[in-house]
Parts: sequence; structure tokens; C-alpha cells
Amino acid sequence: MSDLASSSSASQRFSGPDALRGLAMLWMTAFHFSFDLNYFGFIHQDFYRNPLWTGQRSLIVSLFLLCAGMGQAVAVAQAQSWPRFWRRWVQIAGCALLVSVGSWWMFPASFISFGVLHGMALMLIVVRVLAPRCPNWLLLLAGLAALWVHPWYSHPFFDSRWTNWTGLVTHLPITEDYVPILPWLGPMLWGYALARALMRRRPHWLDWGQRQPVRALARLGQWSLSYYMVHQPVLLGLLALAATMRA
Repeated sequence: MSDLASSSSASQRFSGPDALRGLAMLWMTAFHFSFDLNYFGFIHQDFYRNPLWTGQRSLIVSLFLLCAGMGQAVAVAQAQSWPRFWRRWVQIAGCALLVSVGSWWMFPASFISFGVLHGMALMLIVVRVLAPRCPNWLLLLAGLAALWVHPWYSHPFFDSRWTNWTGLVTHLPITEDYVPILPWLGPMLWGYALARALMRRRPHWLDWGQRQPVRALARLGQWSLSYYMVHQPVLLGLLALAATMRA
């Protein structure tokens, strides 16, 4: 299963966005490994309030959404069909549902109802419909507005699990992952504008060459959805075994 947010065929892919996504995946793995070490008591860190960890999470999510926006710009430029888009969209929406079920089993009081995959599924539709019809300057402004709207407006109506996907909450929900439309649509819009601008003016900047490190990262980046779904169960299983041996 290749990454949903990237959509061109292997012969048409740019190595840059894929390699950048691969870097984000390695960073994500290190972050989740640290989170899991904390969960099993090997280390003691506050992943919910310490800026060292909350800042890293924000940067990792932003990088993934930036790459998703870039992937959609490439897809539109290469005339990706709507049926192909929907086939890939179903993959990520299905995985989002699995994440909700799995997190409910592990963390029933704080399960994931609208995490990164849920947010990406909805934002991909928004970007695919609206971004091709907007000039880059408007996408940049819209992305900035997405980042700034919440400090100016929130309402208790949006605090429930059924409405907090908007991001207009008065307080953060108790959940293991939360990636609402606002402000996170911003990085995806910027990624779309960036890739479209580069394809028009500096297409070679999207191709990082074929050196082995780049090829390895790009190959990893092409399978980000499958990797995302598998890496945490593997890490948790290994650490659970280690915790059992330690006991």
C-alpha cells in the first residue's frame, strides 16, 4: 500500500517530497519509541506538557501535512483521476478507523477520534477541491488564516468528540492524538503552493537525485501509510516483551 497523500506513479515521482516524508517517518519513529519507553516506565517524561515533546510532535505533524500538500500538487499537475484519488483516500480513511478502534482498546478514556489520519483524510478532500482553483498567494493567506483563527474564535459547542474536528475548541480534548482542520490545514495548503511554485519555476528542486541515502529515504516515504500502521504495534510489542523480562 503506497502513501495516500502521494499520487503519481513510480516513473513520475519526485524524489524530494518522498525523501522528506521518509525523514519525517524516521523522526516520528524516534518520537513514538520515546513515548512507548515512557508508557512502559523505562523513562519518565511529560509528553503532554513538556515543550521538548509537544514541540517535536507539532513539527512532525506539520512536516507530514506539508508533504501531503506537495503530493496533491504533483497529482493535480499530472492529471490524477478522481477515481484514483478516491481509491487511495479510502485506504487512509480505513486506516483512520482502525486507529480509532485500536486506541480505544488501549486507551478507552483517551482514544483517538480525530487524529492525524482522520485530519489528513478530510483535509485532502478540501485541498483537492479548492487548491487547484486558487492562486498561490491566496493559498498562503488561507494557510496563515487557518493558523490564526482559533486564537480569535472558539466556542463550547465544538468541544464534543462530534464537533472538535474543526479545531474551534475552548480546551484541548483528552485524547492520544488530535489533528483538527484548524490550524493543521495551513501546512497542507502551504505544501501545495510550494510544490506548484517549484514545478513551474524550479522543478529540479523537487528531485534530490539518486544517491543511496536519498533513494532509501524516498523508498521509505512511498510506503508511509503502511509504515505508520505497523510501526507502533511492533514497537509496543517489543517493549512489552522487554518489560516482561525486566519484571
